Amino acid sequence: MKTEETLQFLESQPVKELMIKLYGEDKEEENRKRYRDMIEKFRETYGDQDIRMFSSPGRTEISGNHTDHNHGKVLAGSINLDCVGIAAKNNSSKVNLVSETFNQKFSIDLEDLEPSERKAGTEDLVKGLLQGFKEFGYEIGGFDAYITSNVISSAGVSSSASFEMLLCAMINTFFNEGRMDTVAYSHVGKYAENVYWDKASGLLDQMACAVGGLITIDFKDPAAPVVEKIDFDFASQDHSLIIVQTGKGHADLSADYSSVPNEMKKVAEYFGKEVCAEINEEQVIRQLKGVREFAGDRSVMRAFHFFEENKRVEAEVAALKEGRFEDFLAGITASGNSSWKWLQNCYTNSNYQEQGISVALALTELFIKEKKRGACRIHGGGFAGVIMAMLPNDLVDEYVAYIEEALGEGSAYRMSIRPYGAICVDEVV
Repeated sequence: MKTEETLQFLESQPVKELMIKLYGEDKEEENRKRYRDMIEKFRETYGDQDIRMFSSPGRTEISGNHTDHNHGKVLAGSINLDCVGIAAKNNSSKVNLVSETFNQKFSIDLEDLEPSERKAGTEDLVKGLLQGFKEFGYEIGGFDAYITSNVISSAGVSSSASFEMLLCAMINTFFNEGRMDTVAYSHVGKYAENVYWDKASGLLDQMACAVGGLITIDFKDPAAPVVEKIDFDFASQDHSLIIVQTGKGHADLSADYSSVPNEMKKVAEYFGKEVCAEINEEQVIRQLKGVREFAGDRSVMRAFHFFEENKRVEAEVAALKEGRFEDFLAGITASGNSSWKWLQNCYTNSNYQEQGISVALALTELFIKEKKRGACRIHGGGFAGVIMAMLPNDLVDEYVAYIEEALGEGSAYRMSIRPYGAICVDEVV
């Protein structure tokens, strides 16, 4: 549809209903205005074309902290913050992209997809996605895109994966007749990060952004992860999900992040395997002396976390399906304790005096102890950044005021789970 047709389409009842599902009733009009603004900016930048609207959410990790890279299990959900893009095929060999959020504008020649020497930044990531499509046997082509995002950057809600999955939805819609599934999207995103950013990421972030809703994923076969949607609404339990930004760490955390999968894999290596999903806890305990000598004690502790976290994911999924919400909350608390004590990713040993996550968790645990309701845990990669709290709605305003007084205004975000992942809005309606 051309610009005017699309603007009229935005005012239709089906689009309004979709916006409520994506963003909530109180944010429906605000987000339709957001789309209108983006459409106008696309036209100002590229002219009046046959455009499509796209949306891709950020994600929250509810349990399964640092398990995906060793082919474990996770419980995650897409959130009501997203990347929105307006895009059109341009029948050329160029991808032209404007990222309003990061004030970037660049063009990529499809004949030159080599990464830069520094292997960083949005342009390298887009090149990696395009090359990933080619590597996995899919088609690519030239298109124009104007993109904005309100997915909080550096907050453990996967702003980069949200962007990646948005681009995947565009390329799938324009050049692959919509035949790709969300697993294919996720592998393309993982390829881009692994090869063009040298980042040892797994598939969790991409899968949670691409699929949508509340999902559990078993990565035992990473080529074909088993994904199950969980029909559960936290609002029905009168609870809200709160993400708290504790402050960005000043240290380079790349080595800390890489050490987690690598140390787990070192334990598996002792048994002649590649990842912890190929061994079990009993094997490690039976041969503990040898494993400790070979892999080191922290590696053993991280492997124990992996085994127990997988069990917790299974237990939490069962609790949600069976309506045992208090048991589910207890699982979140246990997951957080394991990350703190066994996985040990709440602060970096290279700068142990900087412990924003630990402080935020301590404050939240004191709040929950006093109120006798709720749960909290670290959220995402760890070492710096973000925690998650699950609290009754009648406590949310008080908690937000309490935590922001300590950590700064605007540090707490109230989230909801949305039912759609990375989509072409026009086609869903």
